[in-house]
Amino acid sequence: MGDVRVLEVKRSVFAENDRRADALRAELKARGTFLLNLMSSPGSGKTTTLAATFKALRGRLAMAVMEADIDSDVDARAMDALGVPAIQLHTGGMCHLDADMTAQGLEGLEALATPDTPIDLAILENVGNLVCPAEFDTGASANAMILSVPEGDDKALKYPLMFEVSDVVLINKIDVLPYFDFDLECCRERILMRNPKATIFPICAKTGEGIEPWADWLVDAVRAWQS
Repeated sequence: MGDVRVLEVKRSVFAENDRRADALRAELKARGTFLLNLMSSPGSGKTTTLAATFKALRGRLAMAVMEADIDSDVDARAMDALGVPAIQLHTGGMCHLDADMTAQGLEGLEALATPDTPIDLAILENVGNLVCPAEFDTGASANAMILSVPEGDDKALKYPLMFEVSDVVLINKIDVLPYFDFDLECCRERILMRNPKATIFPICAKTGEGIEPWADWLVDAVRAWQS
C-alpha cells in the first residue's frame, strides 16, 4: 500500500464566518445598533427574561428581538404581544445561528424600524443549547447567557466554551434556590474560573428580582457602543 498523504490544515473552518461577523459588527457600530447574542439551554427562561428586560428598558432604549428556533413562532408572538418589535428566525434544523443568518435577521428587523425610532438594542435569542451557539460568532456586540438554577451549578465545568465567550452570565430562577442543590457562590467561582471577566447577575425573570442591575448594564453598554 502507498503512503497516506497528510495535510496540515491550518486555516480555521470558521474563518469565513469570523470575517463576516467582523464586518457585521462594523456595520452595526456605524449605525449605532448594539446587538446582544443571548444563549442558554431550552427552558432556562430566555423569553421571560427578555420580557422583563423590555419592561425595565421601556423609555430608555429602543429594543427589538430576533427569536431563533428550529420551528414555531411562539416566542416572537410573545414578544409582539408586549409591544416589542420581533421577528422569528427558522434555522431549518440547524442548532445555532452564524453571522450571515444573523445579518438576514437584522435586515428583517430594520424593516420594522422607522426613522423616528431607530433600534438601539437588537437582541438575538439564539437556539437553545449550550454547545453549538457558543462556537459561532454572530457579529454581536456582546454575548450573554442564562443559566437557570434547576440546571445545576456545575455547567461551567461541563460546557466551558459557552461560559468563556459570554460577557454576561444571568443566573435565573433564584426564587427556587431553597428547593435545589445549587450553590450560588460555588457557581460564581466556576464561572469566573472559566472567564474572569464575566459579569454575573443573579435574577428571577418571573418576579423581576435583579433585573434592574442587568438593565442598567445594557444601557451603559449601548451608550458606550454609540459614543
